Amino acid sequence: MTTLRTLAGALALALTTASPALPQTTPPPYGPPIGIENARKVMAAAEAEAVKNNWAVVITVIDSGGHVVMLHRRDDVQLSSIEIAQGKAKTALMFKRPTKVLDDAISSGGTGLRFLALKDIVPLEGGIPIVIDGKIAGAIGVSGVLSAQDAQIARAGIDGLK
Repeated sequence: MTTLRTLAGALALALTTASPALPQTTPPPYGPPIGIENARKVMAAAEAEAVKNNWAVVITVIDSGGHVVMLHRRDDVQLSSIEIAQGKAKTALMFKRPTKVLDDAISSGGTGLRFLALKDIVPLEGGIPIVIDGKIAGAIGVSGVLSAQDAQIARAGIDGLK
């Protein structure tokens, strides 16, 4: 996993510095993996947002090593959302950015289209890194409704740590 994290970090750095399609900001470093108590806070807040809006979704919380800590699937959600939510979380973790950044880069065309050539990424809005004490402890990914609604649920999960 360390090799994967190193390669993902190098790829993200290369793409960030070489491409005007991604914001030129320095993301936080990776840190210790999210613990179960903080994962529960993220999940509870995200689920509350999904329930409030009656949205059937899958919510995934992964740690800084890319391993699933929690996955909740609401009733009646399509099964494809399981893989998509995990993919959004992993993409946010690998790129150290919300997946909306990649979604926007591809949507804008031009040099952003090169992200379509990358393997095993899910460049759809709805994945957000989880930052604790200034370091990335994991990520949340949501899938099941419109991407903007997935992101709304993910942001609510992040806000659960405040």
